[in-house]
Amino acid sequence: MASTYLTRTNGSAPTNTTKATVSCWHKKGGLGDHQGIFGVRNTGNNNINVQCGYFNGTYYMWYKDGSTDYYLQDCVNIPRDMSAWYHIVFRFDTTQGAAADRLRIYVNGQDLGNSNFSTKSNPTSNDDIIIGTNGLEWSIGRYTFTGGSHQYLEGAISHFHYCDGYSYGPDSFGSTDATTGEWKINTAPSVTYGNNGFFVLKDSNSGTDQSGNSNNLTVGGGTLTKTEDCPSNNFAVINALYNQTSTIEYGNLKNTNSSNKFGGVSTIGVSSGKWYAEFKYGAASSEYGGVGIFGDPQAASAANQGVGKQTNSYSYRSEGSKGIENTFSSFGDTYASGDIIGVALDLDNDKLYFSKNGTWQNSGDPTSGSTGTGAIPISLTSDTGFWFMAANCNSSSNTSVWEHNYGNGYFGTTAVSSAGTNASNLGIFEYDVPAGYTALCTKGLNL
Repeated sequence: MASTYLTRTNGSAPTNTTKATVSCWHKKGGLGDHQGIFGVRNTGNNNINVQCGYFNGTYYMWYKDGSTDYYLQDCVNIPRDMSAWYHIVFRFDTTQGAAADRLRIYVNGQDLGNSNFSTKSNPTSNDDIIIGTNGLEWSIGRYTFTGGSHQYLEGAISHFHYCDGYSYGPDSFGSTDATTGEWKINTAPSVTYGNNGFFVLKDSNSGTDQSGNSNNLTVGGGTLTKTEDCPSNNFAVINALYNQTSTIEYGNLKNTNSSNKFGGVSTIGVSSGKWYAEFKYGAASSEYGGVGIFGDPQAASAANQGVGKQTNSYSYRSEGSKGIENTFSSFGDTYASGDIIGVALDLDNDKLYFSKNGTWQNSGDPTSGSTGTGAIPISLTSDTGFWFMAANCNSSSNTSVWEHNYGNGYFGTTAVSSAGTNASNLGIFEYDVPAGYTALCTKGLNL
């Protein structure tokens, strides 16, 4: 369960208590019932509280002013894409003549509109929304119910803006790409932040305010980790929609398989090019861990089969064997908890290579091209047309733990100890990336 959040207490009088804007980019890590993107509260008075995030998996915006609740919840638009960054704007403006315009949520530039919320209560004209009030406690990455329980965000946040006393639409923070039609980030918006406003999580895992106000936030709990994954370059993570694992953690980059074989498959699949990723094996109750590629993760999830056991899959298993569609034979060294398995997938030549702690197994050479020195030949045709990397368990009676590094530079919350060379400059890995290979990310897809 997530437990990381940033916090600060407003230290000045609000610029204007009837207007406020929060804008951020978020990559979902789960579909849990309650997840807090941010919250503001008076710790000594449960009748003053603001919550914005996800409720029953949908967008949610709520604040309590005295004895009255105002809210937008039960949105029909449920964000289910675990591979994408979403831009979310929460806009408060009780000066609006139309009641429906006083609380608004925008996603990727689109106003969700009150008609998309089955449950709503609009504030009265010029109501005090208290979000910028002096002495109130802010949290990013969680909100707190009036009873005191905390609801944490699963996933990642980038470019978090709070504009105290100002009402801005999404076009201040992003725009539509003229070529692709996709919503893209504006990394330096021209906005006014007001007395208590701030801009954090711009280019690092830092709560240092970039707005010029010096309204810094600090880590209130958990471990705040930096990731190369960002709105401008989207990296693969574990796809939580294909989930037979008991637990997915750390922004969908750690999976624990308990009594399940399938799990831990990448959100990005590829059909050509050369790709590299690393997987750190964790504590396990047996030697049955496996890492490799799936051609059809949906079918594998339905069958609850591990990589190398399911049809359309290849693996390197912890007892040293290679697995091809449930047929196993000798391949490389055994590996155990703490070992890092590298995967080099060459789809230009249909070859698959594995390394253990930087040493390529079976005397492999990922730069050998069509020769495929030490490679596992990819002779199968993927049912989906794409290959997805994966790490999971190969026995339903045992447990395996895997931490994935698709270029984020971390295993769990621990940064790689010595970043290897990487000619593509996309992603940070423990060991040297073979020449010609790159990370599973959107910029890598466009090389």
